[in-house]
Amino acid sequence: MPTRRLVARTSMATLEPAFVAIRAREGVSEAYPIEAIADAERARGADSEPTHVVGERADLTDVPFVTVDPEGSRDLDQALHVEPAGAGWTVRYAIADVAAHVVPASALDRETHARAETVYCPDRRVGLHPAIMSEGFASLLPGQRTRAVVWTIAVGPTGDLGRATVERAWVESRAQYSYDELVAAPPPDAARLVALLRGFGDARRGALRRLGAVTLPKPSQEVTVDSGRLRLSFRVARGVEDDNAQVSLLTGAAAARMMLDAGVGVLRTMPPASDEALARLARQAHALGIAWADGEEYATVLARLDLSAPRTAAFLTAAVQLFRGAAWEPFDVAGGLPVPAHTRHGALGVPYAHVTAPLRRLVDRYGTEVCLAHCAGLDVPTWVRDALPALGGEMTTGAHRGSRVDRACLEAVEAAVLAPRVGEVFEGVGLDSDTVQLADPAVVARCSGDVAVGRRQRVRLVSATPDAGARFTVERKQS
Repeated sequence: MPTRRLVARTSMATLEPAFVAIRAREGVSEAYPIEAIADAERARGADSEPTHVVGERADLTDVPFVTVDPEGSRDLDQALHVEPAGAGWTVRYAIADVAAHVVPASALDRETHARAETVYCPDRRVGLHPAIMSEGFASLLPGQRTRAVVWTIAVGPTGDLGRATVERAWVESRAQYSYDELVAAPPPDAARLVALLRGFGDARRGALRRLGAVTLPKPSQEVTVDSGRLRLSFRVARGVEDDNAQVSLLTGAAAARMMLDAGVGVLRTMPPASDEALARLARQAHALGIAWADGEEYATVLARLDLSAPRTAAFLTAAVQLFRGAAWEPFDVAGGLPVPAHTRHGALGVPYAHVTAPLRRLVDRYGTEVCLAHCAGLDVPTWVRDALPALGGEMTTGAHRGSRVDRACLEAVEAAVLAPRVGEVFEGVGLDSDTVQLADPAVVARCSGDVAVGRRQRVRLVSATPDAGARFTVERKQS
C-alpha cells in the first residue's frame, strides 16, 4: 500500500513561514498541554506497570532486535529479528508498547485522541506524542531497555502467513540501521539481515500477488537545493525499504485475523480502485511517458515499470490516488457493533489492521490491545471497547487534516520551485477540466482555459506563490 511523503534534504528556511501558516490554518500545534507533558514525565519515571495493563511482561532482551528506518529517525516504532525456519522464516517484530505509558482518560490520552496521528511537514514533524516519549523512553532506541509488544509470526516458504502470537516484553535493540547505509554499503553485521529480508520480501510479494493484491514500492518526493535553486524530485523506495515494509504488512494481516477471530477490533478497509481513478492515472502515465495501452490492466503496467527511473517514482506518487476510500472500521460483536460488510482491504487482498506504528498513529494502540487480550485468552479491556465506536471517526479526521497539510506544503514547494519560471510555457497533459500534469518538472497544478482532458497541450505558468501554489493557463487551443 503506497504512501507519499515530502522529504527535505536541506534547509527549508525560505519556506518556513509558509509551512508555519499552513499548520496554523489546520490547527496543527507543536505545543502540548502542560498536563499532557506531566503525564509523559510520570510515565518516564514509572518503575511498575500501570494498573490498566494486564498480564506478565516477558524478558526478550536476549533477542538481537534491530531497527531499520530513514536516516536520523528517533521515533522508532518497530524493531525486527528474522531467522530461517526450515524453508520459511520466523519473524519477530517488536512494537513500542505505547499503552504501557498512556493512562486511559488522562490528559495525554485526550490529547492523542485530538491529534490522532503524527503530521509530517518538510521542515519538521509534529508528533502524536510529546518528543520525550516518542523519541525517548518509549522509542525502540538501540541500547535502551524498552517496553514493547512482540509479535512472533511463522512464514511459509512461499510467503504464506502461518501461526502468529503476540505478547508484552522487555526488549533491547542492538543497532539502528538506516535505509541509506543498507542500500549503499551494509555493515558486515547487517549483511545477513539484508539477505534474509530480501528472500522474505520476495516470498511475501508473491503471496500477495496470488491473493490479488496490488502493492507498490513506497514513493517519496524530495526537495533539494542545487546552485541556490530549489529542486523537486521523485524517488522510489529501494529494495530493502519495501522488504522491511512487508514485515509491517504481514503483521497487519495477522492482527486482522486475530481481531476477526475475537469478534472485536478495528480493520483498515479500502474499496478497489474506481474506473474513473484508473482513467485519470492512465492520463498521468501518458504525461510522464509511461506506456499504458487502451484496455491494458493496471497490474500489467506495474509489472514492467523500471523502478530506477525518476518518472516511475512520479507515476507511483500519482498512483496514491487509487487508494482512496480507505477507512478505519471498528467492530465489537458482543457490544452490538457489527463486523464491517466488507472486511477485505482492496489493495492487499486480505483483511488488514493497523498495529505497527503506535507512536505515530492512535488506532494502533487499541488494535494491539485487542490482539494481546485475544492471544492471552483474556477479555478485551473495557477502556478499549469503550473507545472503539468513536475511533474510526477520530482517525479519519486526523488523517484528513494531515493530508491537507501535506498537500498544502507540497503546493508551496512546487510554487517555490516554479517561481523563477513564471511566464514560461510547459508541456502537460490534461487530467480533468481544470488540472494538468507536467512532464518536467513532474507537477500537478491548476489550469484555466480550455483544458483538453487526456491530451498533451502547451500551458503557460501565470503565477507561483507559496500561499496559492502554481497556476497555469492553456497557451493555445489544441487541434
